[in-house]
Amino acid sequence: MARSLNRVQLIGNLTRDPELRYTPQGTAVCSFSIATNRSWTTDTGEKKEEVEFHRIIAWNKLAELCSQFLVKGRKVFVEGRLTTRSWTAQDGNQKQTTEIVISDMILLDSKRPDAPNQVSESPEPEHSEKEEEKTPAKQSSKTKKEEKAEESKESPEEEEIVPDDIPF
Repeated sequence: MARSLNRVQLIGNLTRDPELRYTPQGTAVCSFSIATNRSWTTDTGEKKEEVEFHRIIAWNKLAELCSQFLVKGRKVFVEGRLTTRSWTAQDGNQKQTTEIVISDMILLDSKRPDAPNQVSESPEPEHSEKEEEKTPAKQSSKTKKEEKAEESKESPEEEEIVPDDIPF
């Protein structure tokens, strides 16, 4: 039996904010579009650029995550499969569209900066404790080294290697 493969991988920027909806059964579905571009130089030396727009669909938990973290302009990697839908429009014409139903999404840019005029709803600082736990703090490792140096001056114990001090 011959094998087949229907896989799409794209890296692009969102052209609009995601739209989250729910089916009558309560399943989350999120739709958004991304733009990909390519550029090339013709034989005459002229630079050309081409942009493609892709309609992306996410289901279930991935749909909720996409609606929560994605906004217009963000760079994203998506992976999924091509699917084609057909329907009859209100005017009676048969319509068809090809979409990418994704199974994976990775944010490729850093968190977008908030606009300077936006007011935060919560009085919490920009960095929460959870964020600090996820990312290693460069300042704290330096502080730990300084603390170790001070401790070693006070007590003549052997120098202990702390896992945070290992550079890899």
